[in-house]
Amino acid sequence: MAMSAVSTLGPTRLPAAQIWLLAFVAVQVLDGTMSYVGVGLHGPTIEANPLVAWYASVLGPAVGLTAAKLFAVSCGAVLYITARHRWVAALTVLYLVFAVVPWMHVLSL
Repeated sequence: MAMSAVSTLGPTRLPAAQIWLLAFVAVQVLDGTMSYVGVGLHGPTIEANPLVAWYASVLGPAVGLTAAKLFAVSCGAVLYITARHRWVAALTVLYLVFAVVPWMHVLSL
């Protein structure tokens, strides 16, 4: 009796590089979402990155922050594709520590 190909496969495990890329994208989404909320509550001057603040004020928060986050994710994808996986991991941690955590603090006040 023939077994289905699905039943013969074991559990799938993602390589660490893919996990870091997914974490990088997730941190970018968190940062973008919190930035959007923060800019909506306090205006574009609350954004620490002057270029992103300018985009948010000129293009509007939704378009400006989306453009900035899509650019960041694109850069992370280029690093991943060119096998710069440690850079993706390092940038994930840096964004988490210097963007997401500060936004959590600001938005909790």
